[in-house]
Amino acid sequence: MQLDTREFRAEAKFQRVSPQKARLVLDLIKGRAVEEALNTVAFTKKSVAPLVEKVLRSALQNANYLSQEQGLDVDVDNLYVKSAIANEGPRMKRIRPAPMGRAYRYQRRLAHIVISVAERKQEGLVQTVDGETVPAAKTAKKKTVAKKAPAKRAAAKKPAAKKTPAKKAWK
Repeated sequence: MQLDTREFRAEAKFQRVSPQKARLVLDLIKGRAVEEALNTVAFTKKSVAPLVEKVLRSALQNANYLSQEQGLDVDVDNLYVKSAIANEGPRMKRIRPAPMGRAYRYQRRLAHIVISVAERKQEGLVQTVDGETVPAAKTAKKKTVAKKAPAKRAAAKKPAAKKTPAKKAWK
């Protein structure tokens, strides 16, 4: 029996940025290694980028802290951004003055930003319940494959029809 890799997450709730704008930056870092994601966010020219960097660093620190507290063997250099989500928070209703004494309503959107990091599985190695890392060949069960009888061929293949050249209308 093998364990799934542990996931570490960090959240920033009620942030004053629309979820749509936050997703532009979060889509840049999904699936990347944490070090590469930090470099990407550091050089992104969006106003939400420092906030995303702060949440990403928090998720990294959570991974480091929990691995020490629970005695997990987590390689911080092997972490990657498993998911980066910007959910919609509550909307703040505001009023803007309009001509002739009227008022226009508009909404200020808030976002909940959630980033989770996990350790990449190494090819050919499997972590067992005991916490040991063993080669995958030892844990894999042998599969038996039944051979199928060869299918009967069609009696005769039809020859492909020859294409006739198109007649030229103009000379």
